[in-house]
Amino acid sequence: MTLWLALAAVAVPAAAFDQTHHAWNALLSQHVVLVEGGNASRVDYTGMLSEKPALDAYMAALSAVAPTEFATWSKAEQEAFLINAYNAFTVELILTRYPHLQSIKELGGSWLTTTWKRDFFVLLGRQSSLDDVEAQLRAPGVYDDPRIHFAINCASIGCPMLRNEAYVAGSLQEQLEDAVRRFLSDQSRNRYDPRSGTLEVSKIFDWYAGDFASGNQGFHSVEQFLGRHADSLASDPRARDRIRAGGVKLTFLPYDWSLNAKSR
Repeated sequence: MTLWLALAAVAVPAAAFDQTHHAWNALLSQHVVLVEGGNASRVDYTGMLSEKPALDAYMAALSAVAPTEFATWSKAEQEAFLINAYNAFTVELILTRYPHLQSIKELGGSWLTTTWKRDFFVLLGRQSSLDDVEAQLRAPGVYDDPRIHFAINCASIGCPMLRNEAYVAGSLQEQLEDAVRRFLSDQSRNRYDPRSGTLEVSKIFDWYAGDFASGNQGFHSVEQFLGRHADSLASDPRARDRIRAGGVKLTFLPYDWSLNAKSR
C-alpha cells in the first residue's frame, strides 16, 4: 500500500499556477485605497498583516513556479507574473517591520546592500531580490515595455500607485495604459507649469530615460513618451500641443520616499 501511494503521488502533476492571481487580487481589493481622484493609492498595511497567511500562501505559489513552467507561458502571462511578484514581495518586505518604519529605504542591509538588492525570496528557482525581478522585466529583447515602471510599486508616495487589483494577462495592455494615465494625471508628481512653460515630471523619467528612448512601444525619447500622453499632463489645449510637439523643457521633481501607508 505504501509503495502504491508513493507511485500515485509521483503520477499526480503539480497544480497549475493560477493565472488570475485570485489570492493577490483579493488582498489588493480589500487593503489598497485609492486617493487623489484615483490617481494614487495608499496601502492598509495593518489589514495586510491581519491576512498574512493569505499573503504567505500567494508568495509560496509564486516561489513554486519552476523556470520550465514559466517558459511555457505567453509573454503577457510572464509579464503579469513578474509585476505581481515584485509588488507582493515589496508588501512582504514592508510587513517585516511595519509599523516601525517611515520609508522602505530603511530596510536596506547597508550602503552596499540596498533594500532592492536584498535576496529575501525565491523566484523561478533561485534566491532573488526586487532588483532581480525588475531586471527581468527590463531585459532587452524580452518584454520591451517601459510601462512596467508605472506598474511596479516601491511602497513610496513618489512611486506610481499600487493598483487595487492584480495584473492579469488578458487585461494587461489596458491595465498598463491605465497605470500610465493615472500616474501622469497626478499633479503632485507630474505637472505642466504654464508660467515657465516647463514640464515638471517624476524622477522616474530621469532614472530610466534609456527605457523610454529605446524605441520599444514606439517611443524614442522621454519627450516623445510624454507627448503621447499630453492629455493627462495638461488641461490647456495649447499646453497639450506644446507637449505633443516636444517643445517643452523638462525638469525632475524631488522623489518622496515616505511610506505609502494608509493613515491610521
